[in-house]
Amino acid sequence: MLFAAGVLALLLLLVAGVPIGFSMALVGVLGVVALRGWDPAVIMIGQVGIDAALNYNFSVLPLFVLMGNVIGRTRMAADLYAAAHAFLGHRPGGLAMATIAASGGFAAVAGSSYACAATLTNISVPAMRERRYDPGFAAASVAAGGTLGVLIPPSIGMVFYSLITGVSLAQLMVAGLLPGLLSVFLYLIAIRGAMLAKPHYGPPSAYTPWRRRLRALAPVWPVGFLFCLVLGGIYAGLCTAMEAAGVGAFGAIAIALLRRSLDGAALRSIVVETVKTTANLFVVFVGALLFANFVTLAGLPSAIEAWIAGSGLGPMSVLAAAVLIYVALGCILESSSLLLLTLPIFFPALTGLGFDPVWLGVFVLIVAEIGLITPPIGMNVFVVKSLVADIPLQRIFVGLIPFGLADLVRLLVIVLFPGVVLLLPELMR
Repeated sequence: MLFAAGVLALLLLLVAGVPIGFSMALVGVLGVVALRGWDPAVIMIGQVGIDAALNYNFSVLPLFVLMGNVIGRTRMAADLYAAAHAFLGHRPGGLAMATIAASGGFAAVAGSSYACAATLTNISVPAMRERRYDPGFAAASVAAGGTLGVLIPPSIGMVFYSLITGVSLAQLMVAGLLPGLLSVFLYLIAIRGAMLAKPHYGPPSAYTPWRRRLRALAPVWPVGFLFCLVLGGIYAGLCTAMEAAGVGAFGAIAIALLRRSLDGAALRSIVVETVKTTANLFVVFVGALLFANFVTLAGLPSAIEAWIAGSGLGPMSVLAAAVLIYVALGCILESSSLLLLTLPIFFPALTGLGFDPVWLGVFVLIVAEIGLITPPIGMNVFVVKSLVADIPLQRIFVGLIPFGLADLVRLLVIVLFPGVVLLLPELMR
């Protein structure tokens, strides 16, 4: 009963516009007060804050944020789109395919779904509208492509999953590679299917000769270099995830300086933006820890495990129920907040049913990103909508139907063939 009241209070605070970090912290502290009194609650606030500030693993977060901010200030996203356009633009729906391919490349060095969606909206939607693409489908392809930032490493969601559960961040990042490539492939198939059903949605562009295609590849080598530097170093055992984040941030700055797209004023602005973002994420992290303590003291994880044991439900039935909850919450929460809010509840129950913690991390990230494009809200859709105000929201959601079907196929593949997730981590071990 107390936990239900806490969840209701949390939802009311979120609806009222209170930031998610402060909402979780307030509910968590007051919940502990109700259970144990003021003294333990006050001690918990100080201890949780100190432990979070001294958590060495958290240092990876500002480094990945810095790398993404530097990449966002360069022309790398535009270069990625131009290269993808050169190879795919002549196909039906080719510009939408180029958007997905460019989103995958940008996600590999940015790590943020919203940054990916916002950046590609300004680049690809005008190009698609100029070539008379269906506006709703054009915006939908950007919203769907943006979700790749949650899954393809480096990912802020992976960092939080590791911090909350203690699962190896290096193994999570390596595990996300094949599912990320699978996501890009299935989205390309979805676009092709949509073009077969409605060819007017995405008329092809002019054919690009191979000489111009190869020339378009030249500016995008930094993306591949950074990705190999970060993930390749982790997979080869040359560096830890924290060291790889530092190398990636340094590499991004060095490349930006070599391309002359970064000066002193821009670097100062990027550092300030990184500090602000990291501070916001830290508040969310501390709030989630306080809320998690309340959840634990309220006995919810144990109660859920006991209920599952007595209900007779199989692991897949419980997993399906968790999927529905994640998708529903994903409509109103961004992925990092969603993970921090739910993992203290679901992680013990699902791993207790035998699900591999690394596999579960990738699965949860996929479900969280599906929520980003699920009506009636879908946060990625609203990011895109804010930049293309003249496109009706309903048309964007209709355009997302093929991508939603691709997401369902992807979930089935991950469940039926867990080796897609676990192959690279097992080889890494």
